[in-house]
Amino acid sequence: MEKPNRRNARENAFIRLFALAFPGAGQDDVQQAELDEEYPLDTYIQACFCYCVEHLEQIDSLILPKLKSWTLERLPKVSLTILRLATAELLFGGEDGKEMDSIVINEAVELAKKYGDGEDYQFINGVLGSIVREQKAGS
Repeated sequence: MEKPNRRNARENAFIRLFALAFPGAGQDDVQQAELDEEYPLDTYIQACFCYCVEHLEQIDSLILPKLKSWTLERLPKVSLTILRLATAELLFGGEDGKEMDSIVINEAVELAKKYGDGEDYQFINGVLGSIVREQKAGS
């Protein structure tokens, strides 16, 4: 099977992560094998995806304070999934620098435009920008 380009791999990771947002979804080996075949990931995005799944509480703890009066449960699942995946990539990606941060945020915005509602992409852009600024200030 041919590996997808980075943009397609991010979209595939989003689709896989979104599938896990529903109780009982993607839990057995057959479903996982179907996801692997239908939505392939490159090595880098696979690592970010795994980081997201394994460190979900840490990722959510960075997102939650940026939501003001909202809760994670009130966010549309599409927006929350995009935020989680992008935050994982920002934290774990290992490709530092403003340019990489901008790429990750831009890709998240593009996913929100494709899969989200109305102005979700602006919200995602704002939350991720805030996380990047906070991370840079803490470094």
